[in-house]
Amino acid sequence: DVLCVEFLVSLGTAVLTIVAMPFFGIVTNVTMLNSISILSSIFQVGAQCIARERKRFIVPPLISLVLILSGYVLFILSYLLKEDRGMNVWIGLAIMGTIFVSLNWWENYSTLFKSSFLNSISEDIARCRNVVSILSSLVRIMVTAAVVGAYIPLSGRVWSSVTSVPGDVKLVILILVAVQIVSSALCHWFVVVACKMHAMRRSFLLPMYLASLGVLAAFVAPVIIFFQNSSDSRGANYTITEYCNDITYGRGLSGDTFWFERLVRDITHTLCPQHMTDLTEMGLLGGSALCWWLGWMLCTMHIWFLQLQRIERTQNLFVRRMYEGPFLEQSMLLNTRFEIQRKKTMQTDPITVYLCATMWHESYDEMMKMIISMFRLDKYRPRKDTNNDVSFESHIYFDDAFKDVKGSKGRHVNEYAEDLVEVIREVYNPPLPCQSILHTPYGGRLEYILPNGNLLMVHFKDKLLIRHKKRWSQIMYLYYILGWRLTRKYFKKFEQGGDESELREKMMVNKKDNTYLLALDGDTDFQPYAVMLLIDRLKLYPRVGAACGRIHPTGTGPMVWYQKFEYAVGHWLQKTAEHVFGSVLCSPGCFSLFRGTALMDDNVMKRYTTKATEASHYVQYDQGEDRWLCTLLLQQGWRVEYNAASDAYTNAPQDFKEFYNQRRRWGPSTMANTIDLLGSGSLTSQRNSSISKPFILYQILSMAASILGPATICLMISDIDPNVALVLATVPPVVYLLLCFKLKSDTQIAIAAVMSVLYAFLMIGTALSIIGAMVEQQTIWTPSGLFIIGLVLMNIITAALHPKEFHLVIYGLLYFISIPSGYLLLTIYSMVNMNNVSWGTRETGVHVAAPPPAKAITQRILQAKCCKFLCWDSGKVADQNGQLPETVVLANEPKVNPNLTSQDNNRYLHFECLELSLGVLQEEEDFWRELQKLYLEPLAEDKEKQKKITNDLKELRNKVTFIFFICNAMWLVATFTLQAIGTSVTIKIPKSNLNLTQTREYLFIDPVGLMFLLGFASLLLIQFFAMFYHRIYTLIHFVAFANTESKTEKRQSDDGMQVN
Repeated sequence: DVLCVEFLVSLGTAVLTIVAMPFFGIVTNVTMLNSISILSSIFQVGAQCIARERKRFIVPPLISLVLILSGYVLFILSYLLKEDRGMNVWIGLAIMGTIFVSLNWWENYSTLFKSSFLNSISEDIARCRNVVSILSSLVRIMVTAAVVGAYIPLSGRVWSSVTSVPGDVKLVILILVAVQIVSSALCHWFVVVACKMHAMRRSFLLPMYLASLGVLAAFVAPVIIFFQNSSDSRGANYTITEYCNDITYGRGLSGDTFWFERLVRDITHTLCPQHMTDLTEMGLLGGSALCWWLGWMLCTMHIWFLQLQRIERTQNLFVRRMYEGPFLEQSMLLNTRFEIQRKKTMQTDPITVYLCATMWHESYDEMMKMIISMFRLDKYRPRKDTNNDVSFESHIYFDDAFKDVKGSKGRHVNEYAEDLVEVIREVYNPPLPCQSILHTPYGGRLEYILPNGNLLMVHFKDKLLIRHKKRWSQIMYLYYILGWRLTRKYFKKFEQGGDESELREKMMVNKKDNTYLLALDGDTDFQPYAVMLLIDRLKLYPRVGAACGRIHPTGTGPMVWYQKFEYAVGHWLQKTAEHVFGSVLCSPGCFSLFRGTALMDDNVMKRYTTKATEASHYVQYDQGEDRWLCTLLLQQGWRVEYNAASDAYTNAPQDFKEFYNQRRRWGPSTMANTIDLLGSGSLTSQRNSSISKPFILYQILSMAASILGPATICLMISDIDPNVALVLATVPPVVYLLLCFKLKSDTQIAIAAVMSVLYAFLMIGTALSIIGAMVEQQTIWTPSGLFIIGLVLMNIITAALHPKEFHLVIYGLLYFISIPSGYLLLTIYSMVNMNNVSWGTRETGVHVAAPPPAKAITQRILQAKCCKFLCWDSGKVADQNGQLPETVVLANEPKVNPNLTSQDNNRYLHFECLELSLGVLQEEEDFWRELQKLYLEPLAEDKEKQKKITNDLKELRNKVTFIFFICNAMWLVATFTLQAIGTSVTIKIPKSNLNLTQTREYLFIDPVGLMFLLGFASLLLIQFFAMFYHRIYTLIHFVAFANTESKTEKRQSDDGMQVN
C-alpha cells in the first residue's frame, strides 16, 4: 500500500514537472505548485469532523478546499476561453499531477481517523523508516526514468535531442542542479533550526508564504523594467504585445548581450503566449494564482498555533524525513506535523527533580554557594505555582556529621554540620519558619520549608550507624527517593486492592520517567537555567539516562589556572566528541542530571551497591564512583549527553599536593572503567545504539595515546639536543619512578613539584628549538612545525567559538609548559600509588572558620516565626571545660515525656535548651533499617582481610606499572633505534620553503613517529569537527530556551541571590 502511494506520488511529480509544466508560463507554474495542498485540506476537514471540536477549527481547511477548487476552475476557464484545444491534455495532466503529488503527506493524517489499519501502517513505517525511505527513492528513480523514456517518443522527439547537448549548456545544467541540491538542503536545515529555536512564525511560516510572491516578483519585475526601457526608445504607442512579438522573433535585439538580459528574454518568452492585453484572461490566471496561494496558506494555518516543546526532535516536527525539491516551500509546510486544534490543551505530567548533594568537610563559603543555588531554584519554580512544568525538592546528605564529646554520653554534630545550619539560617530571609527535626536510624534529619514552598532536607549521617563515604551516600538517596518516596503510595494502593497492571503502568510511565535526580557536590554553584537545559535533554530523548553540563573550576593560583584550561580543553574537544560520535563516558557527580528510570534499570542501581571485595574493585568502584555509574548506564543501553550551555562552578584544588592526590584517584579509575567498557564493547554496542564500533575504535586510540603519553613527552623534550636526548628522555622519569616505590606520598609530591619546575623550563626550550629549527630551515612544512602551528590555531579557533571563555587561552601557556607534570610525572605518581585508595582531599579535618560567629542551633531554632514543637526539656550538657557546647546532641538515654508514646521517646534529637522527641514514621524507620541491613551497615574492621586487600592492591599496582613501563620503554627504544639507524629506514620528504617552492633538500622522518603524529593529529581533527557541530546545536538549544522562558523567569534565572 505504501509503495502504491509512492508510485502515484512519483508519477504525479514526473508528469507535472517533466510533461505538463513546460507548456505553461513561469507565473502559472510557480502558483500552480500551491495547489498540491488539496488532499491535505480534505484530510484536515475529515479529521476535524471526527474530532468534533469547535466548528471554527474546521473553517480554515474548508475555505482552503473551496479556494483550491476555485483555482482549478479559473485555471481551466482561462484556457477554454482561448479555444486552444491543444492545451486540454496538458491542463488535465497538470491537474492530475498536483492531485497525485498531494497524496505525499497522507501519513500526517493517518492516525487521526481512528482506523486500526492506518495506525498499523504508520507504526510499521515508523519502525522501518530507513527501509521505506530507500525503497521510496528507488521507486521515484524508476518512475521518473519510465516517464522520460515514454514521453520522448510520444512527443515526437528523438533521443539525440536529449543526449546531444552542447558542452556549455551541460555545464549550466550541472550548475543549476548543484545550486538546487545545495539550496534545498540548506533551506530544509534552516527550517528545522527555526522550528527548534521557536522562531517558527517569523523565520519559517512568513518566509515560506512569501516565497511564491518573491519568485513572481523576481521574474516579472525585470520583464516590466526591460519593457519600459524599450517603450521609451520605441515610443508611447509601443505595446506589450509588440514587445512579445519582438522577443519571440528576435527583431531589433542585439545578439551580443549580457547573460542577465538573455535570462530576461527567456522569461519574457514564456510569458508571451498569454495575451497580456486581454484583461479577462489575465484576470482568470491571476484569480487562480491567488486562490491557490490563499488555499495553501489556510491549509497550513494550523502551524501558526502548533505547540512545541522547548526543543523538539526533527522526527516530531516533520512527518517525512525527505523533502520535495521541485516544490520545496509547499512540501516543508505540508510535511509539518498536524494536530487537532482542541478547546483545551492537554496538560503534560510535571517533572520532579530531586537535588541530591553530598557533603563532608566543605568550608563555610563552599556551603554558601550550594545553598544559595538551591534557594535560587526555589525562587525560580515556586511550589505555590500550580502551572509549573518542573517541581524541585532538595536533599543534602552530610557524611560523618557526628563526633564524640568528652563528658557526654551522646554523639554531637561536628562543627561542619553546625556551619551548614548557620549557612541555611543566613541565606533564609526572612527568618526561618517552622521546621522539622527528626531522629532517624542513620543519625538525624532537618526539614525546612524554603521561602517559596519547596522542601529542603538535611540528612546528618553518623558513621557508627551507617556506612560513610560518597558512594554510600548516593546509594542512600537512590533507594530513599526511588525506592521509598516514589513507590510507597503505589504499594499502599496495591495492598488496598488496587489493580496491579494499572498501578505498575502509572508508576513505570508517569512517575519513574518523570523523576530526575540532580547529583551535586557540596561546593557546586549553578543557576536555574543550567538545570533546565539538562532537563530538556532528558525530556527530548527517552533513552538519555544522564546529562552533564560545563564544569568551571574556581579558585586562585597557578594550579587553578592550569585546571581552568585543562577543563576547558576537556569539555571543548573531548566531551563534545564523545557526545557527537557516541556517548559521554563520564557525567561528573558535581553536577549531573540522572533519569529515575535509567537508575532503576537492571544491573544499575542494584549493582552500584556492590561492596568492593577485590583490588580492582577499590580502584573502579570507589575512586571514581560517578564514572562507574555512567559505565553501568552505558552497558544497559542508556545514553549520556553533554550540554555546553549548562554552566556549573566548583572549587578546584589550589595547591600542588591536593591536585596530585585528586588525580591519583581519577587517573586509575578512568582507565579501569574505560577498559571495562571496551572489554564488553561487543555486547554494549548491541544494547546501546550510541556505542558503535567506530566509537569503540576511537576510544581504543584515545586509550593508546594516554598509555604512551609519558614516552611521547620524553620524545618531545629530547628534541632540544639530540646528543643528550636519551639521557633527558629516560633518566629523570626512571629515577622518579624508583623513588616513588620507596618514598612516602608527600615526599613523592614534593619531588614532583621540583621536577615540574625544571620540566617547565625544558618545555620552553623545546618550543624555542622547534621555532628555531623552522627559522633555520626556512620552512614550516615539517611534521613538527605543522603540528605545533595547527595545534595553536585549533585552540585559538576553538576558544573563539566559546567567546565567554576566550580569555582561558592565556592559561594555555601555563598548561603547555606544565604538560610534563600533568602527563608524565602525574601518570607515574598515579600508577605507583594505585594501592592508596584513600580519598586524598578534604581528609585533614582542619576546620575553616566561618566568617560570622556560629550560634547555637537552639538559638537558630527559637528564632523561627512559628514552631509547632514545644521545648519539652532544658537539660544541658557541659563539656570538659564547663562550657555549654553549641551542638546538636544525639542522646542515648533520653528523658521520658509523658505526652508521647514510649516508641516516640526512643527517637529524638537533643538540643541545648530544646529536646524534640520526634521521629520518622514507623514504615520509614523500617525501610531505613532494612536498607542498612542489606547495603549500608558500617564496615567492620577485619585486619586479616585488610592486609590481604593491601597486598592485592600492591600486586595490582606492580602489574599496571610494569605494563605502563614496558609499553613506554618499547616506544622509546623503537623511536631511538630508528633515529640511530639513519636514513635507510626513514621516510624521505621533499623540503619546501615558505612559498611552497620545492628545494633540492629532503627531510628524513622515522615512520613510527610519523604514524603516531598522524594518529594524534587525526584524533584532534575529529574532536575539532565534533566541537563545531556541537556548538551549532548548543546555540540552537540556548536560543530555544531564551525564547520559551517568560521575562520574569529569565530575570530570576539571571539575577544572583542576595545574601543579607
